[in-house]
Amino acid sequence: MNKTNFYTSTDYQNYNIDAGIYIHIPFCVQKCPYCDFYSITDLSFKCQFLNALLKEMEMVQNTANTFDTIYVGGGTPSILNGQEIAVIIETLHRLFKIHSNPEITIEVNPGTIDLKKFKQYKTAGANRINIGVQSFNDSNLIFLGRIHNKDDAKFVITQARKAGFYNIGLDLMYGLPDQTMDSWLMDLQTAIDFKPEHMSCYMLTYENDTDLWEKMKNKAFMPLPEKQVGEQFELTMDFLENNGYTQYEISNFAKSSSGNFQKNTSRHNQKYWSSTPYLGLGPSAHSYLEPKRFWNVRSVIKYISLLNKGKRPVGEEETLTVEQMMTEAIYLGLRKTDGIDIDAYNNKFNVMFANQFEEVIKALKNKEMIFMDGKRCGLTHKGMLFLDSIAPMFVDKIP
Repeated sequence: MNKTNFYTSTDYQNYNIDAGIYIHIPFCVQKCPYCDFYSITDLSFKCQFLNALLKEMEMVQNTANTFDTIYVGGGTPSILNGQEIAVIIETLHRLFKIHSNPEITIEVNPGTIDLKKFKQYKTAGANRINIGVQSFNDSNLIFLGRIHNKDDAKFVITQARKAGFYNIGLDLMYGLPDQTMDSWLMDLQTAIDFKPEHMSCYMLTYENDTDLWEKMKNKAFMPLPEKQVGEQFELTMDFLENNGYTQYEISNFAKSSSGNFQKNTSRHNQKYWSSTPYLGLGPSAHSYLEPKRFWNVRSVIKYISLLNKGKRPVGEEETLTVEQMMTEAIYLGLRKTDGIDIDAYNNKFNVMFANQFEEVIKALKNKEMIFMDGKRCGLTHKGMLFLDSIAPMFVDKIP
């Protein structure tokens, strides 16, 4: 097979920071109507996909960076058995420079995982589990098209603990039609009763061309009013903070009451918000090495075909302009609770942040939407409610 490098050592010469690896498992038992991530429900391609994935690893192995995080996402990675996960992790260790203490996360969904599989994942090297609960309310789970019920979700969390996982993240979703403050509070309370190390709370969004988008357009249901969605977000921040979780990104909270806040954050996801290099493997997976971005073909069949021919499965690639990198620095930096590192921004773009955005900063500080302490600029709790309108105000000032 032609060993065309995905990145060359020259590409990495200016980077001394540890990178991340993302593996996209493109299979689901059933497609959720709100999800626009690429996946298929035909599991007959699983074996061919895994063989192709190993070929892609062989093809792009000659990189200069050390990788300190591995994230197996999807789709539904927990469709894979323990041996299949073990082969993926073992191959990564064999072909890439993996840090001596990597964070290795596996996404799992209730209905596709049990105690035996959890133990196999742990034996394979996984040390962090992220569970796609979404809700502990059966009506919500039916609306979201999930294959599990609330009891399945609770059972899976207990099984993950029983298997010996001490770094568990739970995903929940708010802003659903007819969702009340009380029912959302009940979801949050049920979640923290399990004492997860990490919580991700995402607002339901209606992505174009999803089944849920079509149902909304056809008025099969009415979306929750924006004001109520905002109130649920405020409730989320206040409730989790009062129960020992520190918000470090607009949707992400890590348990801090045990004194292990940094350990409980997602090291991998922080790379996406900090322009850190990451390598994506699998159909539709994105890779980033500033100023370049690459993404694989969004088709299992095409992915398999290209790799069987010894070709890179990259669908498209782009080189970001300085303006595009500034825009991403603003959008991603404002998502983080500690905001934008002003010195880093100034040094990277050879500008003065305070001068470039002087008018915007003054207007937003007067409204108590942002904080600016000379070292960082970020959103206040009040400002986080208006991220989507605040970020463009900064971007409009980029020349």
